[in-house]
Amino acid sequence: MTDKGLAIVGLSGGVDSAVTALLLRDSGYDVQCLHMSNWEDDGYCDAARDFQDARKTAQQLKLPLHRVNFADQYRERVFAHFLEEYEAGRTPNPDVLCNRQIKFGEMRRYAHRLGADWLATGHYAQLRRVDNRVHLLKGRDANKDQSYFLHAVNETDFADVLFPIGGMTK
Repeated sequence: MTDKGLAIVGLSGGVDSAVTALLLRDSGYDVQCLHMSNWEDDGYCDAARDFQDARKTAQQLKLPLHRVNFADQYRERVFAHFLEEYEAGRTPNPDVLCNRQIKFGEMRRYAHRLGADWLATGHYAQLRRVDNRVHLLKGRDANKDQSYFLHAVNETDFADVLFPIGGMTK
């Protein structure tokens, strides 16, 4: 364990989360990866292929990979709400609710059960810590900024979160 602590990186298998893991590893964090599934294989979403991408990435980076399934929580807390809102004639954005309920709710708690000091993701957003408060800021790359999708996450849920690529351009 390093003096910077254990960072659990939400690893999708894509470039952004892989770069996040690499940056943290190379800057002195003890890094492990966590792949979450939010949907069962159904012919449209291929959870098994997504996991294999994450597994290959973790192997290439020589980092441990954990796997967790939040499909039930996603269906109950995100997708059901999406359907209700859509049927009512509104245009909900499930990514906003997923970030609050699943990524920075369930996944964050799961990362702590694994011993994490930090949870990191490949979001293009920035966090500024001032006087024991955490402020969400836009990502440096205006074309990739994801702060909108994170705006509903409680400030306290960002206390132990890192967005290493938020200050970068893609």
